[in-house]
Amino acid sequence: MTDKIKKFFQKKKVDAKFKLAGPGHKLSESTISSQSSGSMQKDAPVMKRSGLSQESKVAADAALARLQQKRENPVFNTSLAAIQAQVKRELENERASGSEATTSENVVERRESEMDLPKNYAASGVYFKCPIISNDIITRDEWKKNIKIFLYEQLEEERGLTACLIIQSCNSNREKVETCVETLCKYLENIVNNPDEEKFQKIRMSNRVFCERVQPIEGSMELLLAAGFMQQMITNADGTEEEYLVFNRENVPSIDMLTTLIDALRTAEPIQLELDRNLQVLLPSQAATKMQLPPSFYAITSEELKKEQQLRMEAIERSQMLRTKAMREKDELREMRKYKFAIIRVRFPDGILLQGTFSVYERYSDIHDFVQENLEHSGLPFVLNTPTGHKLVLEEDAEKTLIDLRLVPATVLIFAWHSSVIDEINNSPNKDVYLKPEVMVLVQEV
Repeated sequence: MTDKIKKFFQKKKVDAKFKLAGPGHKLSESTISSQSSGSMQKDAPVMKRSGLSQESKVAADAALARLQQKRENPVFNTSLAAIQAQVKRELENERASGSEATTSENVVERRESEMDLPKNYAASGVYFKCPIISNDIITRDEWKKNIKIFLYEQLEEERGLTACLIIQSCNSNREKVETCVETLCKYLENIVNNPDEEKFQKIRMSNRVFCERVQPIEGSMELLLAAGFMQQMITNADGTEEEYLVFNRENVPSIDMLTTLIDALRTAEPIQLELDRNLQVLLPSQAATKMQLPPSFYAITSEELKKEQQLRMEAIERSQMLRTKAMREKDELREMRKYKFAIIRVRFPDGILLQGTFSVYERYSDIHDFVQENLEHSGLPFVLNTPTGHKLVLEEDAEKTLIDLRLVPATVLIFAWHSSVIDEINNSPNKDVYLKPEVMVLVQEV
């Protein structure tokens, strides 16, 4: 059944009829263009890109100009000539081929939508991707809405499997979802195991179990309709009429289909989102101030955070007692658990900083991969040093989380080549170039 779900999404992604949008959009831009079922409304028209926009070209040229202005600055001694030449070639190739927008355009357009945000924030928010549906990069709440619309659009063609995915993806309470799934499976198993028993083919809609465990869960009614049930008024023995869900064998190809639905119910999982790194490249002057994080980085609400900070300050004022190392570490861990996401900045010897957003439970290997994929000399070993002087080594620290390494909520790591490749780097014509040219054009204005 897992393979069937994968094929379901593969088919939807290649079929233009079911695409939500083209690749890449501004974060402020609507991503849904088609009509949803029920009360769903049409969103704004989809804007499909073709090649670099004029704004992206201007931004890239401006980045080059800013790099040129820094040429005489000893703190910023990157090999500018090499960067400029390569970046210009990249932009020329982009214009000539008319290919899809690159990472640089995605980030430039995102910044256009962030102009009104506070300037002291290290990031405007937390954004996600869902490659199995589209290439949009938007907030989690926007994805929830888009996923719901996407799934309801599929009901007419693939009602059973789609209903399973709606149950898993459109309800937030996991415990209630599990209870609903087990109840639905019980309904269907009763029919499979007792196909001629009439009592198993009717569900009274006022029944307490149905009202508490099934009806409140979005997608449950769609699943029962896919399983062959229909709403029907039935006269009870006392003459009163009551609404039931009644199974009709003619509504399904065979009883075996119910077994397939039971399997789908128990194996389907919520549609997963991937955290977008929100890649940024900063000049040394932009990293001089303390990093401020927006509310979306916190695991608690801003009101709860302010209240907790106030209580902590009052406790410190009341108590002047000496604190042990264990007590300090306990407080530090409690502080870090307030956050869901963290900002990681990597400072290179030329002063440039590479910034990315990470979940606090991601591992050091994820940071290492993020840095590696943006390096000009990709594939060569390197080390990152923490502000406390701890050298992070892939072989030793790969599986440690950001919380384990005390890198939450924000930190700056210092980049250095591994000693085994220093001679190779020094003999390279690009020895002073650290980041790829298409990444360097993302340098932000001061």
